[in-house]
Amino acid sequence: MERKSKMSETLSRRVGRLVSGGFHALIDAAENLAPEAVMNESIREIERAVDEVRAELGKVLAQKHLASKKMADESNRHEAIDANLQAAVAAGRDDLAEAGIAEQMDIEARLPVLENTIADCAAQEKELEGFIAALQAKKREMQQQLQEWRAAQQGADAGKAAGSSDINRIARDAEKSGNAFDRVMGRQNAIHSSTDAAQLAKLKELEDLSRNNRIAERLAALKANSKE
Repeated sequence: MERKSKMSETLSRRVGRLVSGGFHALIDAAENLAPEAVMNESIREIERAVDEVRAELGKVLAQKHLASKKMADESNRHEAIDANLQAAVAAGRDDLAEAGIAEQMDIEARLPVLENTIADCAAQEKELEGFIAALQAKKREMQQQLQEWRAAQQGADAGKAAGSSDINRIARDAEKSGNAFDRVMGRQNAIHSSTDAAQLAKLKELEDLSRNNRIAERLAALKANSKE
């Protein structure tokens, strides 16, 4: 989750600069009758941002694939241990059965973490795809506005007035887009916890005791099933 928070914050800053800072510069440039260069640079910035998000999406997809593969391997290992446990109990090797049960419990503890990782990656995948779609839509919008501005400049005084009106409309649209991106990408999480050393030691002892009891219970259940 921390990785996701940092990633979203970085993208938020980058997109925020594109939809706010770039257009403020555009308005200033318009006063000097040279907004076209600023418009083109803003479009190029959006293209670079899309490439950046796509690279991040590739990393997320790779992580999701690895977590899915690991989860499948762990599940297969858990099933394979079942057969070994039956053989150990039949041979009267409680020590081997206990070791197998302990390994199964470790696998069971890891599976939920892998499931959460896969779910988190899926959420990031959807969010990043949304970022790409939004940036591409913004690029198309800016390209259309640039064409409109060029057409407006072909007129004389009326054309200049139309161009000024277009710039004001672009600024308003950019402000709306910036607010939307802030709502989507401005989420943050903070988790604070503290426990003293003595309490941690007691909790560890309790966990070990509970784990040993669960191993004994599962071994007893295996023995009972083998006698039926």
